Amino acid sequence: MGRKEKPEKSTVMQVDAEETDDITPPVVVVLPGEAVQLPSNVSTVVRLGPGLRQDADGAAVTKAGVLRQTAQGDKVWVEGNQRRYVPQLNESVLGVVTAKLGENYRVDIGGPHPASLGVLAFEGATKRNRPNLEIGSLVFARVSLANKDMEPELDCINPTNGKADGFGEVKGGFMFKCSLGLSRSLLDPSNPFLQHLGNICPFETAVGMNGRVWLRSDKAKQTILIMQALLESETIPYNKARAHIKKFKTELGEK
Repeated sequence: MGRKEKPEKSTVMQVDAEETDDITPPVVVVLPGEAVQLPSNVSTVVRLGPGLRQDADGAAVTKAGVLRQTAQGDKVWVEGNQRRYVPQLNESVLGVVTAKLGENYRVDIGGPHPASLGVLAFEGATKRNRPNLEIGSLVFARVSLANKDMEPELDCINPTNGKADGFGEVKGGFMFKCSLGLSRSLLDPSNPFLQHLGNICPFETAVGMNGRVWLRSDKAKQTILIMQALLESETIPYNKARAHIKKFKTELGEK
């Protein structure tokens, strides 16, 4: 498998051949009103993500779903499968440019309101040298501002190093929509489906946490088959991933 980031920071991935074990991670289902014990062995502050609010004894659940946390334990959130995407800070999204207004682009990210992307919110962008996005362009961006009372804002820069790191305009390929649960599952480091597909044929993918996935491979037929395999994977447990992907081996051109 190529590069694959944590849920809050994903990049365009080059999927290649690399073996992995089929591991089904433990699942903790929580319901609204339940108390959640936050990790106590973390040296930094624990950040609460979607589905949690701070409580006197730790955190309380505000929506039903699966409790998740980063490997370091410094962020905890509830992974649900609601219909509409609600932007959250530092999440990566795939958006479509719908308009240009002065120094900003209006971008559809599938949320309640369109997002704003500044023309200088790109690596190395200046007033003289900046990207010129057309209406309908697809961009892979990071949510830099998320507030229920304000329009969400995007940028195409990794805040830790000032580099693009895969963010920016996405050209070619094909984008399809999926459930929010599936898009977040594909960003799970223990998810084996992308790796098994990469063992059959190389392809590139960018997964947005707003329920959108971009694919690019050598042939259009391969791209459609990969999309079909990923959409079907939503209801298949991780330990059945190898058998599921094996069904697509012949059609994807495995010799």
